[in-house]
Amino acid sequence: MQHATKLRVLLAARPMVIAPGVYDGITARLVELAGFSVAYMTGAGTSLSLGYPDLGLLTLTEMADNAGIITRTIDLPLIADADTGYGNELNVTRTVREYERAGVAGMHLEDQVSPKRCGHLAGKEVVDRDEFLAKIRAAAAARRNPDFVLIARTDSRAVLGLDEAIWRANAALGAGADIAFVEAIPDLAELAAVPHRVNGPCLLNIVQGGKTPEVNLLDAEAMGYRLAIMPSLLLSTMMETAETVLRQLKETHQPPAAAGKMNVADRFQRFRSDEWDALRNRFRETAAPQAAE
Repeated sequence: MQHATKLRVLLAARPMVIAPGVYDGITARLVELAGFSVAYMTGAGTSLSLGYPDLGLLTLTEMADNAGIITRTIDLPLIADADTGYGNELNVTRTVREYERAGVAGMHLEDQVSPKRCGHLAGKEVVDRDEFLAKIRAAAAARRNPDFVLIARTDSRAVLGLDEAIWRANAALGAGADIAFVEAIPDLAELAAVPHRVNGPCLLNIVQGGKTPEVNLLDAEAMGYRLAIMPSLLLSTMMETAETVLRQLKETHQPPAAAGKMNVADRFQRFRSDEWDALRNRFRETAAPQAAE
């Protein structure tokens, strides 16, 4: 089954799909090994991994290249952040095709003015309704695989209020999107209301330290959400852990003792080193050559 088709099957069933955020091959492989069925390529994590803040500084090529690294590493459907589509309807068309070529199963497209900002920062601006819906229609028409999942994200809640965000979510679903994504919902009452006011499946974005209250995922499913992405889960854990270890090293001049039992071979084995070793050995001589008569 193709990954886009598999993603649609998962979204149509129960339980709610949980997609931890990944930004490179390491985090992607860890999500797969942990038993999750879907991964999410975070734009913020991708930006930081390339040395930039999440302020709309990356290009389509950089994002699609990173998506290709992730899909090469794991055998899971990947949902990817596509920011504003990197331009107008023509750019959006290319974005969909490049993401499909990279093996992405679905993407979300937002209504911020370019260059965009992280959805959980102040100072966001959004385009008008017509421009947003034109991009959604272009993205829906650009799909070569009809199962490729299109997620419409609106950041208008922070700028124009909840009613406008709900209108945009419903209009985007009518324009060809498969899932609605109302970003940066600020309180639990609105969080619970969104799936009941949107006429289709809804995505919940859980950002540690962000504007939206952190909720138990079972509670989010009970509210009616079909998909939850967690873009900052591994990113924030990695950054905080690395800062702690580096500070300790700087202060004590003593490399930290191993926290667990993972040695060098164990680390490589998580990335299929046994399969690569077997492939190398397959082509080696297994017996001495016969002597010439």
